[in-house]
Amino acid sequence: MLHVVSIWLLVAALAAAGVINAIGLPSGKSSFVRWGYPDWWCYLTGGLEMVAAVLIALPSGREAGLFLASMVIAAAALTVLLRREFSHIAPLGIFVVLIGLVQFSA
Repeated sequence: MLHVVSIWLLVAALAAAGVINAIGLPSGKSSFVRWGYPDWWCYLTGGLEMVAAVLIALPSGREAGLFLASMVIAAAALTVLLRREFSHIAPLGIFVVLIGLVQFSA
């Protein structure tokens, strides 16, 4: 039961984050630019998050989706740590916990 719930929580969280990034809100774009990325980077990040969500939702793509989500979250965590914007650590920690639950609760 924990495994199924964690899968769908992770899928929902990644899909929501993906949509928010893919919309390209001015605040999101300015954050990416402040972190040293081009302003279109939010679209790439959002797309990768949505692809990861779809892959995780499909049993045959789950491992690839978990890998992709792990890479996106690791890159985000590294960026936040290097830029010392620690207010973003808690949401990233939730993603890490959900990825771990999906991976290790099977």
